[in-house]
Amino acid sequence: MFTFSHIIMIATALTTALISGLFYAWSCSVIPGLARVSDSTYLEAMQQMNRAILNPVFFLSFMGTVLLLPLCTYLQYGPVLSVRFWLLLVASIIYLGGTFGVTMFGNVPLNNMLDAFQLSGATSVELSAMRAKFEQPWIYLHTIRTIANAIALILVVMACLSPAPVAERIAYLHRP
Repeated sequence: MFTFSHIIMIATALTTALISGLFYAWSCSVIPGLARVSDSTYLEAMQQMNRAILNPVFFLSFMGTVLLLPLCTYLQYGPVLSVRFWLLLVASIIYLGGTFGVTMFGNVPLNNMLDAFQLSGATSVELSAMRAKFEQPWIYLHTIRTIANAIALILVVMACLSPAPVAERIAYLHRP
């Protein structure tokens, strides 16, 4: 029988995995693919992808993890702090700082800077300079958030696989 706590843990694992997969796929397909194109193509593609990703499906998983991880952690809090609680607490800290924080305070400002750049009428020198100003810092920050999200996902999976807290096991055994 699934409790509210179980359902939240499953939803947390799902949203964390979805974002981890998105960042991983971006790292091994989009970044290498875009490295092969011209400056103008790169800048336009990044502008369009940064605009397109701002959609309800992305927000549901990205922001869902921001809400679900701490909630899931809280639901594991009790008089005796279980391994599951500690795993989720560390996952929450890593996701909130290394994924959400890096995105909001690193990648998003770079995306906004790029979005404000007018491609039409820019010279090849200006295009090259904007790419140089954007590409490597963005990839560096993306790598940090990808690794942080992967670590958070591993911790969430470990929490899912760890034994239930004693109180939860006792309640399960004594249910009518």
